[in-house]
Formats: sequence, structure tokens, C-alpha cells
Amino acid sequence: MSATARAVPRPRGLKHPFRILMVVAATEYKLKYADSWLGYVWSVIKPLALFTLLYLVFGRIFKLGDVSEYYAVGLLIGIVLFTFFDDASSLGMTSIVANESLVRRLAFPRAIVPASATVTAAITFAVNAVVVAGFIGLKGITPQLDWLLIPLLLVELYVFVLGVAFVLSTLYVFLRDIGQVWELGLLLVFYASPIIYPIGFLPPWARDLAFINPFTQVLQDVRALVLYPDVADNKVTAGDALVGGRAIPIAVALGTFVFGLLLLRRHEARFAERV
Repeated sequence: MSATARAVPRPRGLKHPFRILMVVAATEYKLKYADSWLGYVWSVIKPLALFTLLYLVFGRIFKLGDVSEYYAVGLLIGIVLFTFFDDASSLGMTSIVANESLVRRLAFPRAIVPASATVTAAITFAVNAVVVAGFIGLKGITPQLDWLLIPLLLVELYVFVLGVAFVLSTLYVFLRDIGQVWELGLLLVFYASPIIYPIGFLPPWARDLAFINPFTQVLQDVRALVLYPDVADNKVTAGDALVGGRAIPIAVALGTFVFGLLLLRRHEARFAERV
């Protein structure tokens, strides 16, 4: 059996793989803006530029800003969450091929490579979250005890996007056309999710379908907790759209993660031959 085709060893502990993950993620984040004049500022400019354009078109011209006084903040929350989903899944998809030198030369669990890409995207998300917090403060919104649930929702979203990254990175090694397919898929996810428009604009059957997506459930729950605490008791979240509340989107998130991890582990021994 060749050296490149041998099975990837499974480490007994998590400390060493975790250390590798954090080092690779921090390095990739620094390299991402290494030759840029504005540097890390670009991580904030991208979502703010998209927010400004969409707010002017949909909030002002199409008058969606009249629906709620919090439309602008809700739009920014949606854009920042989707930017994280976009960056994490896209970086994760190409991560194994992009790090082909590591994959060929070193023996380590290959799941670390797409995982580090999602952590890089999470660092960018953390920077953008500070900007969102500033907008919330300027709007005079008072923090609530229920906001402690937001980290749990973000963990759910991360588990989902990590599973997506595992699936995409595995498929991308063997079929590069996945990049074009996922580019279209992200566009469909953006417009199918209630980022620009309120979820109430959808007919009931479309609302039911939308809440199967964990991204939509997390987005609506975060908005409800931050912007509409008086209706946060499931009136604008998954509870009024699906029997069992959030059980289905959470199950989809966990199922995607498990499926993606098993898929990657099944094929990781062949990665060195195909990259």
C-alpha cells in the first residue's frame, strides 16, 4: 500500500488536533488579508456594503422599512449571519484542495482542514457581530436575560455549517463542478431565507418549508430574542411553523453534521491521491 493511500490515523486525544485546528485557522485568517491595504477592515466592509445596498432598495424604495422600526437592524443581522454561512461553507468546500501540500505530506485527521476554514469564517463573524452590537446599541434596544440563548443558537448554526463544509469539501476533491453548483445554491438560500423580507410575507406552506432550514430557524430566533422580546414566545419563530417547534431544524443540523463527518472519514484515505 502506498504512503498516500494508507489510512489516516485516529488520535486518541483531542488536545493535539484542536491545537492544529486553531493554529491553521488563525494563520488562514491572517493570510486572507496579508496583502490587503485595508486589511481586516474588509471583513466589516463586505456585509456593511451589502446591507447599505439592500436597505436602500428594499427598505426605502420598496418601503419594507415601514413594516417595522427594527427592519434595518433585522436586515443587518440576517446579512451578517448569511455572510458567515457563505464564507464558512465556501472556504470549507475548497479547503482540502487548497491545502494539498499538507494533505499529501502529513498524517492527521482530514476533518481538521475544513473545520479550520469554518473557524476562520467564525473569526470574521465575531468581528461583524461587534458591528451589529453597535447598531443595536444605537437603536436603544435594552439587553434581555433571554439573550443568553443566542450563543446556543449560534452553536446550532455552526454545527450545521460545519456539516455542510464536510460534505462539500469531500465532494469537491472528486468533482470540482461542485463549486459552481454551490455558488448557485448559496444564491437560492439567500433569497429563499427571510433575510430581506419578513417571514410573514410567505404563505403558510412556504413558511413551513423555510423553517426546515436550520439557518432560517436560527435567524428568526435571534431576531425574535433581540428585536421582538414581546413576541419571542415562538410567534415569529419555528414554533408557529412546524409541529414540534425547533425539533426538525435542529435534527437537520445534527444530521447534516453526522452525515458530513462520516462521508469525509470514509473517503479521506483517498484525498492525497486526488488533490
